[in-house]
Amino acid sequence: MPPTAVNVITGFLGVGKTTAILNLLQQKPDDELWAILVNEFGEIGVDGGLMQGQTPSRDDLMVLEIPGGCMCCAAGLPLEMALSQLFFMASPDRLIIEPTGLGHPAEVLSVLASDAYRDRLELHTTVALVDARNMADNGHCEHPSFIQQLEIADVILANKADLATPADLQRLNTYLEQLNVPHTGALPVERGTMDLSILGGRSAWLPVERAHHHTDPDYVLAADLPMPACGFLRADNSGEGFESMGWRFSADKTFHYAKVVAFLKGVDADRIKAVLITDEGIVGFNMSGSAFSEVQIDECLESRLEIISLESNPQWEQALLECVATQ
Repeated sequence: MPPTAVNVITGFLGVGKTTAILNLLQQKPDDELWAILVNEFGEIGVDGGLMQGQTPSRDDLMVLEIPGGCMCCAAGLPLEMALSQLFFMASPDRLIIEPTGLGHPAEVLSVLASDAYRDRLELHTTVALVDARNMADNGHCEHPSFIQQLEIADVILANKADLATPADLQRLNTYLEQLNVPHTGALPVERGTMDLSILGGRSAWLPVERAHHHTDPDYVLAADLPMPACGFLRADNSGEGFESMGWRFSADKTFHYAKVVAFLKGVDADRIKAVLITDEGIVGFNMSGSAFSEVQIDECLESRLEIISLESNPQWEQALLECVATQ
């Protein structure tokens, strides 16, 4: 059996990785089986639901999720477990991996390139998405995860180019020259749109030993905990200079749509994502900076919400609970 082609699509918080993958799915050949592996910074797990909720149920696509931070932590155990689960179910033609925007994609590639997967996986093009509008932010440009994403990429796409100025794009290309990455520049794209042919090249990445902190492999993530009697639970996470607060709500709790939209738009955070059961249907929310979007979701088993920011606010939980309809 030929090895599975694997592409890593990386990028910092809110750059549009999930949208880019959804666009690629529209180009998937009918005779191919694809798998999507999504990793999240927080423990709740929202991205998988957002992606599945926007993709009709189909036999030619599998979506798996690894919440709780970098998938390469604990000596690669979460990633290895996900790959074992994937290959137990099927041998896909292509595997697309979306690491968390605050993760360590070089370590992810190290696991994929290890001897254990020599005959199962073949590393193809690694794509890094960048929002050129952030290049004036030193905190963004100097973040180790952001730098590593560019260093390991085979292709760099300047996403949301329709919202960037020529000065933004020039600032990005100057930054790449100074970083001395092996690219002539970033290709401007809108809404994560890229041609499927980009994924077909072989990765030029070479493994490098890196020091990395690992988490306890026996730790149980909030996404896997049983729902308590109160009908909701919260999980906090921190790392790479950011904090996250996430919640799971049982399916019998319905959110007031208008109230929850007002709450989300009033939160000062770097990234918000949610799949919520509301009195106007199941809605997926996505917020990055000042950009706010929502989409109708076909189904979900429970409501989930994640807020990522430089500093969490303990008052968010009470404000969120006030958005739940009285039973």
